[in-house]
Amino acid sequence: MTMSELRAVLAANGGAALHFLLPDGDLVPAHFHVTEVGRVRKDFVDCGGTRRTAESCVLQLWVADDTAHRLDAAKLARIVGLAAPLLGEADPPVEVEYDTGFITQFPVTAAEVTPGGLLFHLGGKHTACLAPDRCGVGDAACAAPGCC
Repeated sequence: MTMSELRAVLAANGGAALHFLLPDGDLVPAHFHVTEVGRVRKDFVDCGGTRRTAESCVLQLWVADDTAHRLDAAKLARIVGLAAPLLGEADPPVEVEYDTGFITQFPVTAAEVTPGGLLFHLGGKHTACLAPDRCGVGDAACAAPGCC
């Protein structure tokens, strides 16, 4: 899901309760807070020597002891709106940063309108070789000079 898609689903569902479904099927507790909305840019060189850039909008979710706290779509839309100057015209993919015993980032893969509110589906992230043609991925090892 991109930032423009997130904004649209929040605007279309103003007072809806928000729920985040983790990849393992668990829900983030309903009393979560959104403590950060950030534009994250990563500039890097892959193992094949190619320069790359990755950019995303990260929503940090945090759970405190205030179990009566609830955030609805309209409130999240206002919070996201505060980050508009940081995002500019960019329409990056949206990720959720959440502490599941260690900090993890989950891409937001879908939003579903349910009788209980908006359900955001979170996917997983994995590492991968970005230069498989140079590294011989699929062979026993990355044997090419300057690779992996």
